[in-house]
Amino acid sequence: MRKSISLFMLFIAMAFTMSMNSCRETKEDKAEEAVEDVKDAAEDVGDEVEDAADEVGDEIEDATDDNP
Repeated sequence: MRKSISLFMLFIAMAFTMSMNSCRETKEDKAEEAVEDVKDAAEDVGDEVEDAADEVGDEIEDATDDNP
């Protein structure tokens, strides 16, 4: 009986430990995904700013070419 209780407690402790580890990994994975999403969004914003700067530069060149 005593051995059964010890094995049961060991099983419960293992289950608790495994559940805590899996939760931590899930949180870490979510955090990593969020960081990647922010990086992607920052790259997109940077691309849009670069495109807008190119368009402004083209418009300035066109405006200065029209006036001799």
